[in-house]
Amino acid sequence: MSPPRRALLRTLATAAALTLLAGTAGCGSDAEAGSRQASELRYQGSVGQVTLPELAADLGYLGDVRLKWIGNVTGGPQDIQATATGQSDFGGAFNGAIVKLAAANAPITAVVSYYGSDAQSFQGYYVLDDSPIRGPRDLIGRKVGMNTLGAHAEAVLKTWLARGGLTAAEIKQVELVALPPVNTEQSLRQRQIDVAVLGGVIRDKAVDSGGIRTIFTDYELLGAFSAGTYVFRDDFIKRNPETVKAFVTGVGKAIEWARTEPRETVVARMRDIIAKRGRNEDPSLVAYWKSSGVAGRGGVIDEREFGTWIDWLAAEGELKGERPKAGDIYTNRFNPFVDGGGA
Repeated sequence: MSPPRRALLRTLATAAALTLLAGTAGCGSDAEAGSRQASELRYQGSVGQVTLPELAADLGYLGDVRLKWIGNVTGGPQDIQATATGQSDFGGAFNGAIVKLAAANAPITAVVSYYGSDAQSFQGYYVLDDSPIRGPRDLIGRKVGMNTLGAHAEAVLKTWLARGGLTAAEIKQVELVALPPVNTEQSLRQRQIDVAVLGGVIRDKAVDSGGIRTIFTDYELLGAFSAGTYVFRDDFIKRNPETVKAFVTGVGKAIEWARTEPRETVVARMRDIIAKRGRNEDPSLVAYWKSSGVAGRGGVIDEREFGTWIDWLAAEGELKGERPKAGDIYTNRFNPFVDGGGA
């Protein structure tokens, strides 16, 4: 069975499971608080990197809300599934993955953007310098390594292939391989895969080592855009609106702090955060940080950032029945930066 086929089956199985679990998703830590609003948020982090909520907490932007790290995650779909099933209080993923989860009736709502692509921060599709791969048709029969299937990297790749003239049958001949981000560069250099999808500080470190080149980037393909958002369960939002507002406000302020402070200041702060949290990590990645890539001020969500992927998923046949409406998947009501405001 091919990796894309396995990914589709996993998506269908997840959708069925989440439909069953939707009624019990509210059994997280906030459920015990009664009328009190949650003051602690469980979340999953990323090895050797600092997330925006972690940065916001360290800067004091979350107020009385504390973060509780429960482990690390390598892909967005897994992160938001954990949120939908009550294992964590918030999670983040590519907006297309959130659309698929929402279409499966998962009780989640996106509240603030947290990553995207711009001239400084983007996802690139890299090959070795001596690779014969130059264009879309060269990928037929090749292996492409990415952090997770069914999310940002796959959606952008298939968009590029389709724009390059490949038919649906030809696109299916491109083999997608899920790999932890920290291992993707090594797999490319060892020729276990033909193309590596690299983003952020991991990409910059790989490029700095030399011997690889891009065939295209998501920024070249689509321009600047916010690509992923943090979600909460709907029942959590209903019981804890002030907690969610504090989180969104804090993340928005962290985005703007990182956007306006000198890069060296941001990197130094991230190094300190990694050192203080004591997770036995290599802090070298943060030296390559450039930007969050978030397009909207303070992480404000633009409807097009969901509408684009709703249209793409529908064209791919991955949305069954009525298309979800972008306005039903996200909200900006907790974000003080909406309509030009500030925190």
